[in-house]
Amino acid sequence: MEWRHETLPYWISDQKDLLDVDAVYGLLQTTYWAKHRTRDIIEKSLENSLCFGVYGEEGQVGFMRVVTDYATFSWVCDVIIHPDHRRQGLAKWMLKFLLSHEAVRDTSMILATRDAHSLYEPFGFKREELMRRKKSIG
Repeated sequence: MEWRHETLPYWISDQKDLLDVDAVYGLLQTTYWAKHRTRDIIEKSLENSLCFGVYGEEGQVGFMRVVTDYATFSWVCDVIIHPDHRRQGLAKWMLKFLLSHEAVRDTSMILATRDAHSLYEPFGFKREELMRRKKSIG
């Protein structure tokens, strides 16, 4: 599935073969949540998730990943836009695309964020308590 922006020179695709793994790895290395992931871990996560790329004239400029069973549940994660392309509404546009995507639009969605509540709340996401078990290191 592909979606072109109405006024800006960007497009979104869910085709994994279009993903620029180097770009995704580079973007995720700048985040608080994924900076410690190895390239191998990132590649494995791409293989096992529904992935969305945002592309511009220069190549891939954004990314979002969804872990889902395609029936009841979707976990939205790794939402990021390259700093040079922010403040244009691309993350909001990517979320609109996700919420209309036929593979997951009827699933319940969750996500975790420390700092982007104002991005997600207009799309119906609510702050709720969460339980988590982290893998032990070492």
